[in-house]
Amino acid sequence: MTQISIIVPVYNEEESLPELTTWIERVMHEHRFSYELMFINDGSSDKSWEVIGCLAQQNGHVKAVGFSRNYGKSAALDIGFSKASGDVVITMDADLQDSPDEIPALYAMIMEEGYDIVSGWKKKRHDPFTKTVPSKFFNGVTRLISGIKLHDFNCGLKAYRNKVVKQIHLYGEMHRYIPLIAKWNGFNKIGEKAVAHRARKYGTTKFGIERFVHGFLDLISVSFVNRYRKKPMHFFGALGTISFFGGFLITCWLVFEKVWGIHHGLPVREVTEQPLFFLSLVALIVGVQLFLTGFLAEMMISTSSRKGDYNIDEELNFGR
Repeated sequence: MTQISIIVPVYNEEESLPELTTWIERVMHEHRFSYELMFINDGSSDKSWEVIGCLAQQNGHVKAVGFSRNYGKSAALDIGFSKASGDVVITMDADLQDSPDEIPALYAMIMEEGYDIVSGWKKKRHDPFTKTVPSKFFNGVTRLISGIKLHDFNCGLKAYRNKVVKQIHLYGEMHRYIPLIAKWNGFNKIGEKAVAHRARKYGTTKFGIERFVHGFLDLISVSFVNRYRKKPMHFFGALGTISFFGGFLITCWLVFEKVWGIHHGLPVREVTEQPLFFLSLVALIVGVQLFLTGFLAEMMISTSSRKGDYNIDEELNFGR
């Protein structure tokens, strides 16, 4: 039985791979862990795949998957999760900034302390302020929206219970929000551990400042999908109801104002000549459209829903 599966997404990191493999092997040997080391080559344009092939020949614990092009970190992790067999799944970056020496403590927090996920926290970072300042803002917003008290959602060094990674699906750039996705799948025991962060030894970072813009948009997307994919009427219906009744109340006020003015002999404008009338008309139409959108979405959900859409944690077989 494999105790630990280590998943390492790789994109143009040929220099660091031999050193990382040796380091992981030493840590696993010292603690007598049974393990598998999976490199997911994300369409590297350098010699990373050739280096991985040599490492696999030298080390029987090394496994590898190679993409034909660059699909992104989420895709690499998703395929790694599907193939992981260890009781605990560890993810880490290939650039040597994550320390394999942290693995035994992360493993213990999952197996002994009962956490579903343990996220690394790069408390002392060796990155330029152009990365650290936006990262702090990004993590603060994510904490506020998700309700998960983690300091560093984007840390690549994380540990998972095996059943967690088997019940979540990643796409796009959703790897930043794995704790959030796991929480909405029922895995609520999420912990954090301060981990060592090393300065980059080889090459340059593969991520630019645009990742924070993409990350914010992904946060909105994943929040919406996970909260409302099974109950779209709660979102569209609520907005539609607010819009419709807002328009209805404005219309009632305009009619009342005109009747009251006529009754008291005051000069009044035609209802259709007032800007508020057109605002109320738009609100009424938009409200109806949003409500119908929610209704149609509910009909689609009811016809396409399957039992496989639900995560079953345990099952008892009551035989006759």
